[in-house]
Amino acid sequence: MAAYKFADTQLRFPQGFLWGTASSAHQYEGINDNNDWWTWEQSGRQHGDQHVYQNQTSGTACGWWEGKAEEDIHLMAGLNNNAHRLSVEWSRIEPRPGVWDQSAIDRYRQILHTMKAAGIRPMITLHHFTLPNWAAERGAWLHPRIVEDFARFTRKVAQSLGDLCETWCTINEPNVYALHGYFKAVCPPARAKLGEYYAVLLQLLHAHAAAYRVLHEIQPAAQVGIAMHLILWEPRSRTNPLDRLAFGFLRHNFNSIALEALQTGRWQPTLARPGVYPRLANTLDWVGINYYQRYEAGFRVQSRDPYNLLFAGRPNDEKGPGWWGEFWPEGLLLHLEHVHRRFGLPIYITENGVPDAKDVHRPHYILDHLLRVQTAIEHGINVGGYYHWSLVDNFEWREGYNPAFAFGLYALDQQTQSRTPRRSASLYREIAATNALRVNMAEQYAPESLTAIQAALKTARG
Repeated sequence: MAAYKFADTQLRFPQGFLWGTASSAHQYEGINDNNDWWTWEQSGRQHGDQHVYQNQTSGTACGWWEGKAEEDIHLMAGLNNNAHRLSVEWSRIEPRPGVWDQSAIDRYRQILHTMKAAGIRPMITLHHFTLPNWAAERGAWLHPRIVEDFARFTRKVAQSLGDLCETWCTINEPNVYALHGYFKAVCPPARAKLGEYYAVLLQLLHAHAAAYRVLHEIQPAAQVGIAMHLILWEPRSRTNPLDRLAFGFLRHNFNSIALEALQTGRWQPTLARPGVYPRLANTLDWVGINYYQRYEAGFRVQSRDPYNLLFAGRPNDEKGPGWWGEFWPEGLLLHLEHVHRRFGLPIYITENGVPDAKDVHRPHYILDHLLRVQTAIEHGINVGGYYHWSLVDNFEWREGYNPAFAFGLYALDQQTQSRTPRRSASLYREIAATNALRVNMAEQYAPESLTAIQAALKTARG
């Protein structure tokens, strides 16, 4: 049993729990015009390839580079947050190989100083989907020197920003990066080659391990982890052997092989050569979980997918727009239990959120998922913090500024850069202020969550 007590009307989180939001450089800063995603956006617009929703480009994004970061940090403090996860843009800091831009480093120092002054503890992500054009043009993560390049970049960032940050995330969602760029071919470099999916994912793990060692060399007390996107997979039909095969393939090759390699050094893909890489083993101080949804997986001959794999949320259940999956908060608890059993390390929820411009689902989505986090903590799982995706609406990669994919606690008018709070922002403010989930929160913001919270309170009282 956890070392804190339950009040009759609230479920408390441990003292010092981190309440925050998450962002990434390309999605927030604006005019990141020296990386592969900017190039991809411009190419799609020029050639009519629809790389991004309505051929949009990231443009000014959320305006962070030109001063909006400080305003948004003020919003974070107003939400009673004490943490934020942000990324630094490799192409700004190292615009050419071995050439450093001190003005970019100085800007990141300004942002971090503002966070510190506001009581916001930063977590810095070193790679969040984008690469400098010079790295992309010579082969991206398939280039033999890319791990060495990333270690050099990590060293410069640690030396330049390490006095302002103790918690580091090396790579954001290496499985998603490899899946979208090298399996589904919907993000740069848009290659659909299964062998390259495995090769890139393995390179990203080697980059993580190299960065882990550099960070600990420069900052021995650093806390270094990785953010893994974990989906709750289910077979579309448990009686269909092809659906069960698709389910097992996706669960193993998307969810499992990367984390297993970072624990044991064993690389065990289904359709590529296995290997043992001792330098990968035990290179995590904490594990980050990005969790959003459940998918049913299936296998269908002559589907649009080049590998005949299909996955989607159940059509009759609550789900997100378009291809977005099914809301299933119990999946977060299952992942927390699995990662805890596997690693026994601290865990952070490095992303969790829902595309919901009208804020219909977000209040109960937040409460339902945080209820599972609180349950995990009660059961002895060391969850150190929760980072909601996201503070404001932003450039959602291939969905661009599609209004159906608005994730913010604050709505963003991208033209005027104005922020408008949604009701869920008020809810999150109350949760962070009280460090608890309360019955009256569900009553006011999300009656759909009331029964689950009351049941949890009843169980807690024993």
